[in-house]
Amino acid sequence: MLQTRNDTGQDIAALMADIGRRARAAARPLALANAERKHAALVAMADVIWRDRQAILDANAIDVANGEEAKLTAAFLDRLTLNEERIRSMADGIRAIASMRDPVGDVIAEWDRPNGLHIERVRTPLGVIGVIYESRPNVTADAGALCLMAGNAVILRGGSDSAHSSAAIHACLVSGLKAAELPADAIQMVPTSDRAAVGELLKGLNGNLDVIVPRGGRGLVERVQKEARVPVFAHLEGICHVYVDRSAKLDMATEIAVNAKMRRTGICGAAETLLVDRAAADTHLVPILEALDKAGCEIRATDEVRSRYAKAKPATDADWTTEYLDAIISVALVDGIGAAIDHIETHSSHHTDAIVADDATAVERFFSEVDSAILLHNASTQFADGGEFGMGAEIGIATGRMHARGPVGIEQLTSFKYRVRGTGQTRP
Repeated sequence: MLQTRNDTGQDIAALMADIGRRARAAARPLALANAERKHAALVAMADVIWRDRQAILDANAIDVANGEEAKLTAAFLDRLTLNEERIRSMADGIRAIASMRDPVGDVIAEWDRPNGLHIERVRTPLGVIGVIYESRPNVTADAGALCLMAGNAVILRGGSDSAHSSAAIHACLVSGLKAAELPADAIQMVPTSDRAAVGELLKGLNGNLDVIVPRGGRGLVERVQKEARVPVFAHLEGICHVYVDRSAKLDMATEIAVNAKMRRTGICGAAETLLVDRAAADTHLVPILEALDKAGCEIRATDEVRSRYAKAKPATDADWTTEYLDAIISVALVDGIGAAIDHIETHSSHHTDAIVADDATAVERFFSEVDSAILLHNASTQFADGGEFGMGAEIGIATGRMHARGPVGIEQLTSFKYRVRGTGQTRP
């Protein structure tokens, strides 16, 4: 189980340095492991997770009780809570990863040079990945399985709120590694809640850490981006928009808006702002807002929207840049696709944004001009998920523009090298 001891800074530094050394040692045999060995480990992990589900539920009950005592928000508790259905989904997600083709060794591209050299670009593991996350214990399984399939060792640092749950899941992952005779140190969990451990990860563990993936709130991600001495795959927030164009079918727009906001309000793909084309205000605005209200959503809106829908609360400037992660949505009317794009580009976190429209010209303009990692047409923003993209699972949604963008799945957890084959060529 994760410990919550008060280690000294030196103890933490020594602890983390040892974890880093062991992860690096495990990374090489893991990088060389064949697909069959990794498949066997993943299937064993899934089987143990399901077999030991009661132990996981018992551990999770401790975390949830502690969260309720700490008066965590309903959305936070939802992210924290596990049940049999979610554990089954966790196990199924690992099996889905196991069924995917091993990316390591894939020839991404190849070509011949006039001098007869044959050049190949080949996928390779990144090495050792550090994952820092908050509240969601299922990240333990997703991150461990994805990193393994991509041939990487991983160091997991979960939040103290989900400590017991994450530790119980981690024990299942280690059982799977041992069953397949892979190094147990390939998936390690930081055994302390001391924040100094995060600081040591950000320093890079004496060169033993190759990349960091933070998955949590703005405070965590900003700290990681500010202090990390190794590359970071991150997104700050999921400030996601749904734009309803004048050409949208009302029933579709209503269903998508409600699902995008209310299916699960605490995930990063939940819609936080609804934009409605002013030309469709008379026909679309009130029915969509009534459906959101009926689903239990608080509506914060501009004065213009409130003049049409009196139940809405006034929106402030802060509402357009707030990731609620709760049953709250901000609403505005805009003058068509151009104004919608301007609003999104001004306020979006470039995570996920959607357009509901039948006008192909509006859709193509939205796809061309909105610079977000994921863009959807006539579909809910809740599809911003690696599993829904056919990746089995994802380690997070990256909103940066380097290396990985959007769902970070198996392929995004690899790098590449060049193999050059010659017949005795020398360079003049």
